[in-house]
Amino acid sequence: MARTQEVILTNMCMISDGDGRVLMQIRADGNSAGAGFPGGHVEPGESITASVIREVYEETGIEIKNPLFCGLKHFYTSDGTRYLVFLYKANEFTGELRSSSEGEAIWVEREKLSEIQTVRWLSSELLEIFESEKPRELWYHDGTYNIL
Repeated sequence: MARTQEVILTNMCMISDGDGRVLMQIRADGNSAGAGFPGGHVEPGESITASVIREVYEETGIEIKNPLFCGLKHFYTSDGTRYLVFLYKANEFTGELRSSSEGEAIWVEREKLSEIQTVRWLSSELLEIFESEKPRELWYHDGTYNIL
């Protein structure tokens, strides 16, 4: 049995402003249309934490400080590649909010997330991981989410 496998490394960050709002990106592209948290791919030679700081800045103009690792989401793609999403949360940041080619960046009241159109992968299970007191794992397999 092989000990290696194809892997895609990504990140995502839930940023809170201290007033009950979270930073969302409104994406327009078909497969990922809706509101979601900023994030993206880990570049070769880059640490996971550095990648989330970079991605948030590139997509929103916000430079997060002291991002806290809160969990991992993973699943297999249709071609058998393992897809890892390192999940972070942050409430310390500087910078001016701006939109990018990734989508419109806006603040949304956390309790109103259920009232807006979010990206299909922003599940209640994923929000549970972001809001957990300890790091958790979200495993998507056979069409179901499993929190471990």
